[in-house]
Amino acid sequence: MTIAQENLVKPQKTPKILVIISGFIIFLLVFWFQGLQSLRQFSWPLASNPPANQTLTAMLRDAVTFLPLKDLRYSDKPTTGHTWFMSSVNDTFDPNDSEYLHFPSYSSHNRLLCLLSRHRYDGAANSYAFAWPNALPHGATLLPGLTYVSDTYYDYTNLWHGLSALVPFVGWHMRKGCAVPPARWVLFHWGELRTEMATWLRSIAEVTIGKVNIETFETIDVGPVCFEEAVVFRHNQGAMAKIRLREVFDRIRCLAREFCNVDMEKIKANEEVRMTLLLRTGTRSFRNETAVVRIFEEECAKMENCRFLAAKSNNLTFCDQVRLLSKTDVLATAHGAQMTNMIFMERNSSVMEFYPVGWKEMAGPGQYVFRWLANWAGMRHQGSWSDDGGPACNGTTARLECFNSFKDRQIGHDAVYFSQWASKVLQEMKEYKRNASLALHSVSAQAISRCKCY
Repeated sequence: MTIAQENLVKPQKTPKILVIISGFIIFLLVFWFQGLQSLRQFSWPLASNPPANQTLTAMLRDAVTFLPLKDLRYSDKPTTGHTWFMSSVNDTFDPNDSEYLHFPSYSSHNRLLCLLSRHRYDGAANSYAFAWPNALPHGATLLPGLTYVSDTYYDYTNLWHGLSALVPFVGWHMRKGCAVPPARWVLFHWGELRTEMATWLRSIAEVTIGKVNIETFETIDVGPVCFEEAVVFRHNQGAMAKIRLREVFDRIRCLAREFCNVDMEKIKANEEVRMTLLLRTGTRSFRNETAVVRIFEEECAKMENCRFLAAKSNNLTFCDQVRLLSKTDVLATAHGAQMTNMIFMERNSSVMEFYPVGWKEMAGPGQYVFRWLANWAGMRHQGSWSDDGGPACNGTTARLECFNSFKDRQIGHDAVYFSQWASKVLQEMKEYKRNASLALHSVSAQAISRCKCY
């Protein structure tokens, strides 16, 4: 296999002799081009711009090949391995971090990433190519600086999904010394261009990395766009190890608190156990909200030094959420995007989760995403309660149809179970805070307070 072919996916039916011949020709062209580039470092009296160099540059420019950004051949495994996004190239792996692509780099043979990607509804109609800096494709626009390119199977509007796509970029920024923010972000979903992200997610990105400029390509009428430097993540957090995830979430938590002027010294000095019931409006809200509030409020009142607060997540600003969760030791809330705010809590805080009827039986792995997040961010997920009040489905048998019929239903309550559960979690937190000088807590607090970049 030749240098130029190293990362390309081979067509299954290409004759072997043609592959060898074409590879040999490309190798000679690359070798010739790089040799001429080296010669340009010297001063030659009569050949400052030799015609041969111009000819080779033109040949390399004509040889740039655009491929579908979303490769439909991998529709059955769109997130596996090289994925269906830019499928001709394999990822680079660094210890403990998410797999990524970097252009230009040794693995890209010092070529730049170029895109023709203005389609917002058909990722297969968008395309990508690689080109040497002095042989960009015809009509190309070169965008200076660093570009972050993201492709997610999900979206950038849901807090959980968006955070999963953002985390590897925070890790990359930390690994590079937190010095240079990207000049722009290019966002894709299934290879389709996206031009927006949730306000909450944008706030996280700007607090941890820098100002977010989402590229829409609207100011570039025609032709491909090439990037002076680009880093691509297409697996969300992917292969990132737990220890690295903890470091990333520590930094997010610390910088968000700093941005929102949260006085953590004052909060840590308070020995109260602080319980927050974060309520939803509409889908997956509690059917009898008043009764649920009363249960947790009364249970907290039974314990000395316990403070209870009920709040609606939909009328809180970003900093309201940061402040509220920073002073929450026990979070009780229904399964939903608002749970993502747990990342602002201190490590070793507790989370209690509630589901509508049928989730336990039909939701699949998606019901565990906030258990995973709690684990990654250093919280203690204290279990979940799933409503069993009524049939899961209205006579339907298809799994997806059934799940869609109940996934956003309101949630009932069990007064006895809720009381016993809350009492247990609150007592555990009280004991933990009583022993707050333990090494684990002290090390965590110090690490969080320094906003480390590493």
